[in-house]
Amino acid sequence: MELDMESMAATIGVSVPVLRFLLCFVATIPVSFLHQFVPGRLGKHVYAAASGAILSYLSFGFSSNLHFLVPMLLAYASMVLFRSHCGIITYIIGFGYLIGCHVYYMSGDAWKEGGIDATGALMVLILKIISCAINYNDGLLREEGLREAQKKNRLIKLPSLIEYFGYCLCCGTHFAGPVYEMKDYLEWTELKEIWSNSVKGRSRSPFGPFIRALLQAAVCMALYLYLVPHFPLSRFNDPIYQQWGIWRRLMYQYMSGFTARWKYYFIWSISEASMILSGLGFSGWSESSPSKPRWDRAKNVDILGVELATSAVQLPVYWNIQVSTWLRHYVYERLIQKGKKPGFFQLLATQTVSAVWHGLYPGYMIFFVQSALMIAGSRVIYRWQQAVPPNMALVKKILVFVNFAYTVLVLNYSCIGFMVLSFHETLASYKSVYYVGTIVPIILIILGNIIKPAKPARSKARKEQ
Repeated sequence: MELDMESMAATIGVSVPVLRFLLCFVATIPVSFLHQFVPGRLGKHVYAAASGAILSYLSFGFSSNLHFLVPMLLAYASMVLFRSHCGIITYIIGFGYLIGCHVYYMSGDAWKEGGIDATGALMVLILKIISCAINYNDGLLREEGLREAQKKNRLIKLPSLIEYFGYCLCCGTHFAGPVYEMKDYLEWTELKEIWSNSVKGRSRSPFGPFIRALLQAAVCMALYLYLVPHFPLSRFNDPIYQQWGIWRRLMYQYMSGFTARWKYYFIWSISEASMILSGLGFSGWSESSPSKPRWDRAKNVDILGVELATSAVQLPVYWNIQVSTWLRHYVYERLIQKGKKPGFFQLLATQTVSAVWHGLYPGYMIFFVQSALMIAGSRVIYRWQQAVPPNMALVKKILVFVNFAYTVLVLNYSCIGFMVLSFHETLASYKSVYYVGTIVPIILIILGNIIKPAKPARSKARKEQ
């Protein structure tokens, strides 16, 4: 069997651990589909927890489940013993343990070399246990004054241990996400709220959206396998690269970032297909007439939205959507003081938390600080764009294009740090294009404090920015 795995891995050009992970990852699809046929609430929770643990064992080995148990049990104990402080306690426990695993396993280097370990799954798991603890903490607060997300997700009652395990490991969704809320998991398991069968005459078959997600995954993987040999990261250290002109180097940076993204598109498409087939991906009914079922709870990426974003501010809405939502609800919004507007500090703090979550590599930290600058610079262009009077439509269109070009330039410049990870390689790559992706956002931020257009009437688009 091991020889077969080795020959198969050699055929498709991956290591045996990666092949084992991919097989288990794809296996989440039938495992999730079977969940709906398990009888009883207790049975469903046991199945969710057991199937997730088995998939982890087959993919990463026995030690993976031990790694998962440590933060899970400590977080649950904090909810039992210290409810009024369990949110911050779980934050410290979760991120502390995750950072320790990142450092011990050197996860970033392993991923860069095509390896795999349980740290990636642990990353998703940590977000789940933190949100669960914070929502249980929020259950002590009065509903008045809470944000809508807090009202919707807060937990009045402590979930049982088997409910908690089922939520954490449900059908292997901890492999690559998406992140979802404990309250949603409980309502789905108990067929309550939007999952209730009491509504007659409404069909919400998952098979159409499931096939779409599966086809999307196939296209993404095919495109990635085609592109990756042509745009290797090793080229950045090649003397030939240094001899190119700045525009050719910028184009190569763009194509390297473009190529790398398709790997993530594939992974998230598979996890979306799995969650849709389980039924947990259902997110309610549209407001159209007749209403149609929506299946975007598991949606983690909008490919066209990312590639054609006209503003860097839009990227968190389209890329790693569920983690971006988690960061907004459990970092960004909770740093805003009552009566005050969010500023650059909240944005930078959120991006820093995201960097630490990915791992303590200089490339991650530089990328997320860069992305904070990128978003702040894009907001300046957007403000100028919104201030253009209606009779100057051409100027407004030019600014829209400028924001699009700025987003493409700075995003693909910045993401090199995310891919190469090391401080030296990241700076060498940035230096090769004269730090243009750092200098331009800083100039825009400075100009934004000097050139302050009159504020237009607030609109829906404005609020989203």
